[in-house]
Amino acid sequence: MEAATFLKLFEGHPGLAALRQKTDAPPGEKIHLKGIFGSALTILAALLFRKSGINLCVILPEREDAAYFYDDLVTLGLGDRVLYFPSSYKRSVQFGQPDPESGMLRTEALTRIAAGKTSHIVVTYPEGLVEKVPSRKDLKNNTLTISRGEKISIEFINDYLYAYGFERVDFVSEPGHFSVRGSIVDIFSFAAEEPYRLDFFGNEVESIRSFEIDTQISKVTHNRITLVPDVLRLEKGISRVSLPEFLSVSALLLTVNGQLVREQLDAISSHTLQKGAADENTESAWLFTGGEFMRQCASFTMLETESGALFSGDADIGFHLSKQPVFSKNFKLLGENLQDFTDRGYRILLLSSQEKQAERLRDIFGEIRRKVSFEPVLFALQEGFIDHDLQLCCYTDHQVFERYHRYRLRTSKPQREAITLKELNKLYPGDYVVHVDHGIGKFAGLVKTEVNGKIQEAIRLVYKDNDSLLVSIHSLHRIAKYKGGEGTPPTLNKLGSGAWQNLKNRTKSKVKDIARELIALYARRREEKGFAFSPDSYLQTELEASFMYEDTPDQEKATQAVKDDMEKLVPMDRLVCGDVGFGKTEVAIRAAFKAVTDNKQVAVLVPTTILALQHYKTFSDRLADFPVRVDYISRFRSSAEIREILKQLKEGGVDILIGTHRLVSNDVQFKDLGLMIIDEEQKFGVSVKEKLKRMKVNLDTLSMTATPIPRTLQFSLMGARDLSIIQTPPPNRYPIITEVHGFNEQLIKGAILYEVGRNGQVFFVHNRVQNIREVEETIQRIVPGVRTVVAHGQMDGHTLERVMVDFIAGRYDVLISTAIIESGVDIPNVNTMIINQAQNFGLSDLHQLRGRVGRSNKKAFCYLITPPLVSLTLESRRRLKAIEEFSDLGSGFNLSMQDLDIRGAGNLLGAEQSGFIADIGFETYHRILNEAVEELKAEEFSELFREEEIGREPFADTRFVKDCQIDTDLELLFPESYIPGNSERILLYRELDNLENEKQLQRFENSLIDRFGKIPPESTGLIDIVRLRWMAVKLGIEKIVLKSGMMICYFPSDQQSSYYESPVFGKILLFLQSNARKCRIKEDGKLSLTLIDVRNTAEALALLQEMG
Repeated sequence: MEAATFLKLFEGHPGLAALRQKTDAPPGEKIHLKGIFGSALTILAALLFRKSGINLCVILPEREDAAYFYDDLVTLGLGDRVLYFPSSYKRSVQFGQPDPESGMLRTEALTRIAAGKTSHIVVTYPEGLVEKVPSRKDLKNNTLTISRGEKISIEFINDYLYAYGFERVDFVSEPGHFSVRGSIVDIFSFAAEEPYRLDFFGNEVESIRSFEIDTQISKVTHNRITLVPDVLRLEKGISRVSLPEFLSVSALLLTVNGQLVREQLDAISSHTLQKGAADENTESAWLFTGGEFMRQCASFTMLETESGALFSGDADIGFHLSKQPVFSKNFKLLGENLQDFTDRGYRILLLSSQEKQAERLRDIFGEIRRKVSFEPVLFALQEGFIDHDLQLCCYTDHQVFERYHRYRLRTSKPQREAITLKELNKLYPGDYVVHVDHGIGKFAGLVKTEVNGKIQEAIRLVYKDNDSLLVSIHSLHRIAKYKGGEGTPPTLNKLGSGAWQNLKNRTKSKVKDIARELIALYARRREEKGFAFSPDSYLQTELEASFMYEDTPDQEKATQAVKDDMEKLVPMDRLVCGDVGFGKTEVAIRAAFKAVTDNKQVAVLVPTTILALQHYKTFSDRLADFPVRVDYISRFRSSAEIREILKQLKEGGVDILIGTHRLVSNDVQFKDLGLMIIDEEQKFGVSVKEKLKRMKVNLDTLSMTATPIPRTLQFSLMGARDLSIIQTPPPNRYPIITEVHGFNEQLIKGAILYEVGRNGQVFFVHNRVQNIREVEETIQRIVPGVRTVVAHGQMDGHTLERVMVDFIAGRYDVLISTAIIESGVDIPNVNTMIINQAQNFGLSDLHQLRGRVGRSNKKAFCYLITPPLVSLTLESRRRLKAIEEFSDLGSGFNLSMQDLDIRGAGNLLGAEQSGFIADIGFETYHRILNEAVEELKAEEFSELFREEEIGREPFADTRFVKDCQIDTDLELLFPESYIPGNSERILLYRELDNLENEKQLQRFENSLIDRFGKIPPESTGLIDIVRLRWMAVKLGIEKIVLKSGMMICYFPSDQQSSYYESPVFGKILLFLQSNARKCRIKEDGKLSLTLIDVRNTAEALALLQEMG
């Protein structure tokens, strides 16, 4: 059912007709809406707006309520007519910290309302309402409209933008930026979602396009645009009005709990003025108080919900609704309820954004033998309801399954994240880089060199003893930014010594040993017979349907892979890795349940006592409605309890047993063990690992790790380990709201009281044991009455465990600890984290720490407390900005988390590997690993992998050379007049040199034309060099020298190479015979082919294509 059809169902509502009559009267009516709530109110607002066609301003008491209301309206198909009006600050005016994106949403809303072409619904909340806005007249006087074909000079635009405080930058990425490159001007207006690109021909605007900020590539062409400066910050001669005044008295106001809104407005404005808070602009004339709100509302027609109404009503309009009942995942109860309503003639609609959820419900009803029919509606609203007037039940699936429903606001976050990643991966002078052939050096920037009188650009690297190496821009794919552990700088290599080569060889032999062991275990397992579990039962479907979050594609794939492995006779050995909070435990619970339904027992092995307790809680809660007995053994249980559990285990009375390494002791005997689940395998000692290795040969084993293992490693180890990687976060998990602040007692007090007020707990991370007690005293002073406790790594194990267990049990509100909580403590009740001196943590540490909150369906906060940002190093500022931007779980993190990549490799291949990676950098390590695995597959284990080879033609896809080095005296570069900034040129050189196919290259060329204009000849030649290199590798050419009008191609130096018998070389010989006059072949220790009269890259490319 479409949204439009769904809305039509409510058009005949008697309440709506009565409301229409009242709102048609002159302004000033006060109408009370009785018995309406949740999404029914959104539907009413949508229909009223459609029918009346006048502006409607909806004011809700909380930011979150406003976000849900906005999201519901967009879902109902009013996306282009609904405007979200947030605070222009990150939290609120009283805490300062302007937020450019929110400012843009406000300005855009005002511009669209002032244009007056159509009416709008504006959704806001006290923090957004409290800030006054410029009047319509002032807004109009401060905007500039530009049309295509208009005569206007670049100088005039430049002066206008400077006058209004726009900042000139190389590349535009946020509102208030502009850049000028030749005849192209990029501008990011404060009232547009995306920046504009103006292309001039002389003084005439030839074209106007909007473009993406992350790729800088154009999207849509426009005939006319309006440039709006940051009117919210303009001070001189601007008169300020409230949002209702701006909308004018003809608008309708809809308030939910107006009393609370009024109190909030008073509280925010008085707090802001007391502090002289946020920024020097904030004065009383800029703030909208509760009293003013009351006075202005008197002249508007107002619709108020009955709770907390501001005015006594001129009229009451009643609705006969009730809320969707709570079924606590009891599907029998749900079935009875739906059956009852169906019998009474009600129409049942199930609102769900996923078709699959409706199918799951049907399956469950089928299994419990309930004949219930309902109509699926393929979108979700925030709250379900029953309308008794229309005899309609609108139930939402997220309430039925008790899952979190996430709202969507308009945001350019993904693009901003992409830009942040670009910043992190950019090369800055002083950065460490790894050259495949020469080792680790320091990046020293772009330099111009002269070759045979032609200017070229190269990258300068500095090695030990200040030796310099110039790397041609055609060989940039051979260098990579060094990724090693954070904190310790690597050792620079000496140019010309064999040390780097020796290090690579040593690493390779070690890597080969590990890979050999993995492949051997894999081969042994394939010959063993295990137990083949039977296919899913209906109980399995019910368990999976009751999961609180939506399954991500990765999670579905992992679950399916585990179940497929279990149903095979070959014993399973699968590793599931994914970031904290990505649902690995859920995969394990489903696997365990599958084993139990086949009358097998399950052992869950965890590294720490606390984790045993946590897993026990998670498994028990998840399986509470099913006939499964879960238990655990750990140091916290008395020996009598453990004896009893082990006795029952032997008799088959316990289905799932969770424990630390105690589980693999000899006295632990299962009646019929079918599955072993191992959490964080890398944390166990050698003896436990050896025992596990023996068990794995004929027992189904599922291992889990929270350190993300890079996808690249997964491909390298194909056929050595079955891996499932969960890289996508649950779509309906809350992002963790992350903010960077200075030390602000008011903020800390507010954060702790808010969390404790909703019965939650707080982590306060302070990473110095010396003064951690002083921090506890400070917190007790700021927030008296809060129960605090301290934990740090220097406590003895038992005391620390006691503290943690008491905290998990809820005996304390705030845990003040060092970074020890980073490793695997999962307490769903903790949803606020405050990290003191956050600038001292590495990116991955901050990410892992933050992953400890937001583990339930509550909103989570992470506050990073730092000294003033001005006093921090550029590196620290970049790190804090990245962590603040990446607030969504798993958002692009694996790309920038070199440290996590390294930990991941360490976990998978043994901790000692981390040392090698630190020595040679992750990129080089990965290259070596690939080579080692390929060699093992081809040589020692060729039998095992023979199936892969069958059916392939000899020489098909054989690459005889891995790379081709190109040396030239042609002038090939991006001129400074074409691409001005050095760092951008380096970025583009690197991007160009790392492209892998023609499609990518075409896209690259198009983006250059779009961003910088027509490509100059020297840059066209540079782009052709990449094609030349690809062609050369295909033809088995190791090196090309293109100088003085000649091209010399060098063939593989190994005379015994099978290359010389391949069809590829045969074609080259044929070319030689038919073009004997313009080429000659020569052998001087190395076979080479010289071609004369080759003047540019295009000609060189044409010749190679002719050979191939």
